[in-house]
Amino acid sequence: MWHGMDRGRWSGRRRRQGPLRVLALAAVVAVVWAPAGSAFAETDVNSGGLLAWPRPGQARAGQAGDVQARIVGGTRTSTARAPWMVALTTDTGRHFCGGTLVAATKVVTAAHCTVRPGTGRPHPPETLRAVLGRTDLRTERGVVAEVEKVWRSPDYSGFAQGADVAVLTLSAPVPQQPLPMVAAEDTEPYRAGTSGRAFGWGRTSESGRPAHVLHSVAVPVVANAECAESYSRFDGSAMFCAGVPEGGRDACGGDSGGPFVVDGRLVGVISFGAGCARPGFPGVYTRLSTYADEVTARL
Repeated sequence: MWHGMDRGRWSGRRRRQGPLRVLALAAVVAVVWAPAGSAFAETDVNSGGLLAWPRPGQARAGQAGDVQARIVGGTRTSTARAPWMVALTTDTGRHFCGGTLVAATKVVTAAHCTVRPGTGRPHPPETLRAVLGRTDLRTERGVVAEVEKVWRSPDYSGFAQGADVAVLTLSAPVPQQPLPMVAAEDTEPYRAGTSGRAFGWGRTSESGRPAHVLHSVAVPVVANAECAESYSRFDGSAMFCAGVPEGGRDACGGDSGGPFVVDGRLVGVISFGAGCARPGFPGVYTRLSTYADEVTARL
């Protein structure tokens, strides 16, 4: 279990954290930590957006182009096994994030998937599509639903500040089976060592290309104290971490907004991380129980 690991393995790696990436495909987004009191800086890098808290002497722009969240170290799966899995695309069919069907017309995703990288401006609902039942995104199988309305947590001001959750309302019901959601009072899924599974079509390595076929990966929940050693602004009331100390298993670019599932329930939303599957830096997820009442009110 994570809380039984040598803390030095985490603290000794924080100096090499480098950029934090939100796991959306739309643009490059990276975060590095700044000294206390530093202003949050938002800049554009070529066509991609980069959000940064520069560390003294360590600010760097990250990569140009598109960054997609992905599953690293996982295996192929299918929408037959995960019928509630949603690929979010533009109205031109470009995949950029994941999501989870929680009711016939409702999809839970990350708030940062609903805004334009580098600008913070919302994506108009009519430009978004929810694709279900399509294991391989190169095919035209499954259902494509238009998005009628977008709700973002009113507390959202950036993925690294928490409240990274949104609900999309579809224009018509879809036939796929929804995934039950964690209850507001439930803390059990977030205990250190609990095994969960993340899903997505994102990159299968930090510098690799996105997967066309749906993947999933099993990773254990990390104790909040351990996660705080890796991420200085980690907020255990709004987030949780999952991963293995040696790295190699994680979500990545393009996986943002996708589910973290424990015992057949949606308990987390893929949010951000330091690179992808790096040793000492688990993935960070929205702690859905904190926002369960708000989300349920939109169903």
